[in-house]
Amino acid sequence: MRVFKFGGASVKSASAVKNVGEVLRTQSEGPLVVIISAMGKITNKLEKLMDAYFHNKDDKRILYKEILNFHSEIIKDLKIAENDYYEVENLLIELECKIEKKRDETSSYDVEYDRIVPFGELISTKIVSTYLNKIGYKNRWIDARNFVITTNKNRAANVIWEESVPLINSSLKPLVERQTIVTQGFIGRGLNHKNTTLGREGSDYTASIFAYALDAESVTIWKDVDGVMNADPRKFENAVLIEKLSYNEAIELAYYGASVIHPKTIQPLKNKGIPLYVKSFVDPAKPGTVVLENESRTLNETQCYIVKENQSMITIASKDFSFIVEDNLEIIFNAFNTAGIQLNLMQNSAISFMASFNEDELKANYLSEILIEKFNVSLAKGHTLLTIFNYNKTNSEMEEIIGQRNVVLEQKSNSALQLLLI
Repeated sequence: MRVFKFGGASVKSASAVKNVGEVLRTQSEGPLVVIISAMGKITNKLEKLMDAYFHNKDDKRILYKEILNFHSEIIKDLKIAENDYYEVENLLIELECKIEKKRDETSSYDVEYDRIVPFGELISTKIVSTYLNKIGYKNRWIDARNFVITTNKNRAANVIWEESVPLINSSLKPLVERQTIVTQGFIGRGLNHKNTTLGREGSDYTASIFAYALDAESVTIWKDVDGVMNADPRKFENAVLIEKLSYNEAIELAYYGASVIHPKTIQPLKNKGIPLYVKSFVDPAKPGTVVLENESRTLNETQCYIVKENQSMITIASKDFSFIVEDNLEIIFNAFNTAGIQLNLMQNSAISFMASFNEDELKANYLSEILIEKFNVSLAKGHTLLTIFNYNKTNSEMEEIIGQRNVVLEQKSNSALQLLLI
């Protein structure tokens, strides 16, 4: 039994969907669960729609029409009768009804986000599942929300393993053994029976949840690159493929922001020794990267470059000149948690605390509101976080990478150098 995960780039068009069908036809043997993300950049579009709906903006209907037309065009290009896609049409109608209905003023932004944004995964998987069945690749569509049970925290829910694993084992496993299952990443159901999401790029994590519960033979993440590279090939022309990684190295790279693997993906696989393959859906014959248990460091001296653009920097200083020690740090970290902000880099001195995180104006403003009574708070946008994993002092590319930018924060550990640039 294996688990495949296809991201948005792999289903961004009709030709891409057809390619997924070809990959499944040639690469799948035995019982299989297929996790599929929203198509192309539709999650971004749904986030804009959600924002327009929440704030009752004029472009709400225009954004919905763009989402409708995007999916309708893919269906048309797949050259399958439209009446075969009535379930997709039903989902689009349901989405339209949600955004046209007057919003409950007591409902939070995050709750509404988890009601609207999951439509991307639901529509995508319905289209792909229907197409595969029409070309003779028999499969069964299932709703991941019936199996991935989470806490009620919106946009960053935690999986409740003691609920999810027995459900997947008792109800899903018999279905997988009979036919290929197509389902969604990223989404779950809270204990209150309402939609939750696992955080952006959470579909990889969904794949590892199902693999863990099913005791899968392996997980394969299909990407538009050859595997895990030591740098983004779109930014570093000398990027090279990393053929093998240990679980711990993969966890460290994901922690620092390597975009190929979601940070939470590795640990469930490591716990059961399930190999993770990262392969190219463009050229499935290529070996890709394998992540597996290995006590030694497989990277050796290979340096990895991780760039995170669009970083906000916050500086927090005590108003009464008290030290930034345990009591103040507790307040600060609780504020980040309440605002739903994950830190990418942090540093504190005697009377100030500095950190960077992914730009999010709503969350940043909320964070400031929480902290402003006790602290002086300043925010700045437009920073870039550069992490060099396996950094060594002989690195000859540092000056070229930094260029004319200034270093506003610097942090070193035994394995990495991190620079916040402006």
